[in-house]
Amino acid sequence: MMDDWPIFRRIRTQGTPFTLSHAPSYARAKSRYSKGSDEPLSAGYHLISAAEAGSLVCLFTNPIWLVKTRLQLQPSLHQNRPYSGFYDALRTILKEEGWHAFFRGAAPGLILVSHGAIQFTIYEELRKLAIHFKRNKRTENSDGDILNSFDFATIGAMSKIAAMMLTYPYQVIRARLQQRPNCDGTPKYLDSWHVMRETARFEGIRGFYRGMTPNLLKNIPAASITFVVYENLLSLLQRQER
Repeated sequence: MMDDWPIFRRIRTQGTPFTLSHAPSYARAKSRYSKGSDEPLSAGYHLISAAEAGSLVCLFTNPIWLVKTRLQLQPSLHQNRPYSGFYDALRTILKEEGWHAFFRGAAPGLILVSHGAIQFTIYEELRKLAIHFKRNKRTENSDGDILNSFDFATIGAMSKIAAMMLTYPYQVIRARLQQRPNCDGTPKYLDSWHVMRETARFEGIRGFYRGMTPNLLKNIPAASITFVVYENLLSLLQRQER
């Protein structure tokens, strides 16, 4: 019955988690690289597939991220707010800065695509190591029974931490590039290199990791829950199929 649903067939045969926004392009990329084979893809192909899907998502969602950043950074006093809401921000930015302003920060955003690719790849490799380690002690169970929900949560959290440590500076660069221009219309930062130079000069390495603690507190539990739900759903689908 599940073979009637292509996305479930992709999940079952390839065995890699992804977010909903990445799912269509990620599944197509993996299918293209696997060339119809049921054999698991290598770490390199997982990385390429996730990067390809993430790039498309980044370009389509960058305007939303820019508006979100502007709304978060505007003053709390109502009379000083340049934007009254999401749609007003869209209209005002388009009128005052032009359509190209919606893609400020897209370059570091494309580099941030590596976050998902790194996370997925690390998760897959850690999962293989965990299965190999536990299989030495338990030889009769299937892969789905070797690892439990605690294992999936731990591996998911570890992969998220590793990916964030490597890519978080690009989030800071993107957010600073997406700030509203000064009163005279000139942007505070000209480009990504300007952000890097100014941040390193006045704040040092710590400046590239500002806000990381709340980000970790938000994303680590979310990543753990996501991978636990994914792995248990996958196991359920496989049992139903058998």
